[in-house]
Amino acid sequence: MQFDLKLPLLGFETVSKMELQKIDEIFLRLESLGDGPSFTLVNPFALREYSFDIPSSLQALMGITSESNLLIYNIMILQSPIEKSTINFVAPLIFNTSNGTMAQIIIDNRADFGIAEPIKNYLQGNEND
Repeated sequence: MQFDLKLPLLGFETVSKMELQKIDEIFLRLESLGDGPSFTLVNPFALREYSFDIPSSLQALMGITSESNLLIYNIMILQSPIEKSTINFVAPLIFNTSNGTMAQIIIDNRADFGIAEPIKNYLQGNEND
């Protein structure tokens, strides 16, 4: 599905349209339409407890209502091996599939969210004996 950015992605201010492609239940691919970046995204709810408030100004900008279908994903920086990959829980991407808009926000004042948390912390079977 294609989305119009309502706020620029941090570091990619010239990107205005992106396409979201599902890989599986946890991972997705976000690609710029035209020249620009692509990202691997992860469903944070499949990994951990995750909640935050969307500011009313962003809700208005994205046309978010109580009937809107929202998706929340986080950017993952892939490394080899996969256990070294990190997830940014501080700057989630919000997608409004009801009207095809998206934006990235910064979650302030949350000590329980990191900007580069290792995915190994959330993988099943990660036990340090």
